[in-house]
Amino acid sequence: MDRRYLVVFGACLTQFTIIGLLFCFGLFVKVFEAEFGWSRTVISSASALAFFMMGTLAMVGGRLNDAYGPRRVLAATGVIYGVGYMLISQVSAPWMLIALFGTLIAAGLATHDVVTLSTIGRWFPRRRGLMSGVAKVGTAAGQMALPPLAATLIVWLGWRDAVTAMGAGAIVLLLIAALSMKSPPAATGDAAKAEAAGSSFAEAKGNRVLWTMCAIQFLFFPALMAVPFHIPVHGQDLGLTPATAATLLSVIGGASVAGRLIVGGAVDKIGGRLAYVVCFVPLIAALAALTMVETATPLFLFMALYGFGHGGLFTVVAPTVGEYFGMKAHGAIFGTVLFFGTIGGSVGPILAGAVFDWTGTYTYAFATLAVMAAIGLTLALTLPKKA
Repeated sequence: MDRRYLVVFGACLTQFTIIGLLFCFGLFVKVFEAEFGWSRTVISSASALAFFMMGTLAMVGGRLNDAYGPRRVLAATGVIYGVGYMLISQVSAPWMLIALFGTLIAAGLATHDVVTLSTIGRWFPRRRGLMSGVAKVGTAAGQMALPPLAATLIVWLGWRDAVTAMGAGAIVLLLIAALSMKSPPAATGDAAKAEAAGSSFAEAKGNRVLWTMCAIQFLFFPALMAVPFHIPVHGQDLGLTPATAATLLSVIGGASVAGRLIVGGAVDKIGGRLAYVVCFVPLIAALAALTMVETATPLFLFMALYGFGHGGLFTVVAPTVGEYFGMKAHGAIFGTVLFFGTIGGSVGPILAGAVFDWTGTYTYAFATLAVMAAIGLTLALTLPKKA
């Protein structure tokens, strides 16, 4: 077997596990409301802190990957993530949930993208976008497979035993994934010249393109974090059963497979600027449509539309960083872009939860997310065209 494709497998399995379990957390909102009486603002604050810390730690993770390679970094953070998920079973106060998400769970989130996609980019310099899309299919598979499984476990075992089992399973899967990862051999010849020609982090900091990408990431990431977190409980508010509401996440995951593969293949040919446009248009359309939904049935259609843009936006960034800055300091530069996204991502779930608590509806939250995404699209159009 070609060693490169074992690396792709490891990246896929990492994405499957980390993001699949993250998507499952939305299923516990009703549980925490019923058992503890916590508001959705309080519950969403936990995931919001995780997103913020994810960005901070991603900058560190990117540098560690550049220095030490993916295997050690992913093994350590994978175990930490699984233990953090298991410990959710012991929470009895909001601060405990927030502390777990802000430390242990955030550590796993911090490396799942920056380490796997930077490694993929180094192994596949000519098919960076396509293979990033293939790796991100693991995320979509996790979004489809794990929430229904989690809903079943909650019914069978109760929520505390369910999260314990899920965390233990995550440790096993993430260690297998880490052992599959490896940095490519040192580049030689033309490949070495191409890598050396890339921008250093210091050089990238002086480039407008980096800060434009950071702003774009800040503007679209709230939607990518808030919608998956709140859509299951929104579906239940509109009359769906918990198990049926969980399938909304599966719809997002299924549609995002198309987004990841199509955008991943396209970005290699049309460049990051146009690939961003392909992602933003369906995302904005879906968010705008959600402001008018009054029954549950249309949610499935709109989540399919949203899912395409969602998947594409999770794929387009890493190869676009490579397009503009090369691979010389890809981990550090990509980690910086992710940091700005996670600032926005930390706002998204809290914003949506707070708006619901204040108004009893998600309409204004979805409208705000649509406007932010539209501004992100406008900024994307200012990026340089593919050479």
